[in-house]
Amino acid sequence: MKTNQRGVALISVLLVMSLALLITGGMLRSHRLMVHSSAQQLHQLQLRQLGFAAEAWALQRLHNPELDEQKTVNLAQAWAQATPAFEADDADIRVNLEDLAGRFNLNALFNKGQVDQITLTRWSRLLAHLSIPPLDLQALQTAGFAGSLSDLSQLRLMPQMDAQKIRHLEPWVALLPKDASLNINTASAQMLMTLEGMTPAIAAAVVSQRPPQGYRSAQAFTEQPLLAGLDLSSHGLGVSSRWFRITVDVALGKSHLRLVTEVERDLKSRQWTIQQRRLLTPLTSETSR
Repeated sequence: MKTNQRGVALISVLLVMSLALLITGGMLRSHRLMVHSSAQQLHQLQLRQLGFAAEAWALQRLHNPELDEQKTVNLAQAWAQATPAFEADDADIRVNLEDLAGRFNLNALFNKGQVDQITLTRWSRLLAHLSIPPLDLQALQTAGFAGSLSDLSQLRLMPQMDAQKIRHLEPWVALLPKDASLNINTASAQMLMTLEGMTPAIAAAVVSQRPPQGYRSAQAFTEQPLLAGLDLSSHGLGVSSRWFRITVDVALGKSHLRLVTEVERDLKSRQWTIQQRRLLTPLTSETSR
């Protein structure tokens, strides 16, 4: 009888010890997961902090007296000079500044709710260059977005427009106030090819021979010898801008972050304000493209 009792007691002790080991093991695994999760959160926080610091650096670069003193925005100015990659906290940081007025302004397609015919023709040329079929703008007018687009996703209202076409268009278009002009001092040859009479060869020559300080006016641009006889209209063309995009790429270990910020300068105060900020989720090497 006593032997049986000792056996039961021993089994009970072993069961208690096994249960204690299971609980301890579970607690250790939970602790490891919690530590790993905290480390990931700190890692992502560090990425964001570095991204915002680089954004602040770019904004400071735009706070340059030459943008106030000069009447034009051109590629010879400090903001447009190549920004060197730099390292901080073992992270690789790259910053790019772009004049959004050097893109096609979709909101300029409409003037007082009606389609602007000159701008529409240029839009059609851009679509042709990008191998995108003509798009019907009537859906945007019907939906009340004529001249007031605020997000590229609104283009899905147009027949035959899909996410793939929007991604294809994105590097070439901007959503600025409808009176914003195409800045011929920062526009690429691809954008200049949308203008009247422009061929790839002429557009490339215009860009290569563009004055270092840019053109003083749209009229000076249209009257240059390279464009003689093209009957090029200065409608919708300009030489300045107050809309820029800051793109920050941060690489830290196996993670990557991209911060895209669009800013606008107030004409009266000369201060820069953030209009839109997109912070992309850090990507690990396993999920990056």
